[in-house]
Amino acid sequence: MKTGFVSIVGRPNVGKSTLLNAILGEKIAITTEKPQTTRNTIRGIYTHYADDFLDEDTQMVFVDTPGIHKPRNKLGEYMTDAATGTFKEVDAIVFIVDDKLSSGPGDRYIVDMLDQVTTPKILVINKIDKMEPDVFAEIYGEYDELGIFEEILGVSAKEGKNVEQVIKCAVEFMDEGPMFFPDDMITENPERFIVSEIIREKILMYLQDEVPHGVAVEIESYKEEERITRIGAVIYCEKKSHKGIIIGKGGRKLKGIGKSAREEIEALLGTKVFLEMWVKVKENWRDSDIALSNFGYKD
Repeated sequence: MKTGFVSIVGRPNVGKSTLLNAILGEKIAITTEKPQTTRNTIRGIYTHYADDFLDEDTQMVFVDTPGIHKPRNKLGEYMTDAATGTFKEVDAIVFIVDDKLSSGPGDRYIVDMLDQVTTPKILVINKIDKMEPDVFAEIYGEYDELGIFEEILGVSAKEGKNVEQVIKCAVEFMDEGPMFFPDDMITENPERFIVSEIIREKILMYLQDEVPHGVAVEIESYKEEERITRIGAVIYCEKKSHKGIIIGKGGRKLKGIGKSAREEIEALLGTKVFLEMWVKVKENWRDSDIALSNFGYKD
């Protein structure tokens, strides 16, 4: 069968995780309107047997990466290194943009790095559902002139438009090989990790400004019983004032986060869930090697 690895890269908040979820037809990566939502590389396993859509049996592992940006702390350095470290380790790179190359330095920074690698590159211009045709044409023209992309596609990951074209294009760069994972497996990330990410997603959705970026979630206990899964999670923040914001008046904010997270975790696990959450302060953890390692952001 055709097998291989595909890295999905781009600036923060261009729709990398949304595209991964659209390719798989299931949500394995959290998505919010806030930049830097993705902190770890998340692998989504796409398996498809030959039919009218793809003429060969196929298994591709799509690697969703953190948004590439100029780091402001050690967590930011880890996130950018995690993304750029995939460039030479995959069979193809999907680079996602949603604006003109001339609009700012972020995409130019990534383009300059991509120009240094020989890995085949597919450009995806995302959010075409919100884009006028003349704007799309300008973006297309700017990137086409660079001459470093094997294919340029317009996509709306949110609406699922042209997502199949991304899959078809990526398959062209895969080699014949053995199946990496069982055909019913869509991610190799453990359930505990996905649960912690769901909780962090709800925090991002409930909170504003700088607080969410200083939050980490650690699963302290995870016990599967016959009819219920009991989960204990600790939310770490960097300041005492942030702790109060997360908990909210009378604990209402934390209860809202917990209720929203529990409902999605129950849908993921297919069982009742008892979720307990605590909020603790760990000052400046984003610049602590020990804390980053404890939270799974460093080896």
